[in-house]
Amino acid sequence: MRFTPDMIEELNTLLRFDLTTSLQGIKIHANADQSIIAATRRLHAEGLITQADGGYLTPLGRAAAEQAQALLSILTSRPNGATTPVHYEAA
Repeated sequence: MRFTPDMIEELNTLLRFDLTTSLQGIKIHANADQSIIAATRRLHAEGLITQADGGYLTPLGRAAAEQAQALLSILTSRPNGATTPVHYEAA
């Protein structure tokens, strides 16, 4: 299974949350890109955030956002100080 474009938008939305505090949420405005609005609504429907237009992370949402941050960190790190990303052939 691969990440779908919808999943990627959801991950990117989770990355918008500041994980250093639980007192700060996000607000997605009505004039935002429609894919971001849709991703935010899906995250709310899945119980990851408190409001359909953002709000705060739920406990499950916080766990998901932490995993998204970790995945991003892994994918953007350079092994052994390499300056270019490592590319692997699909199996």
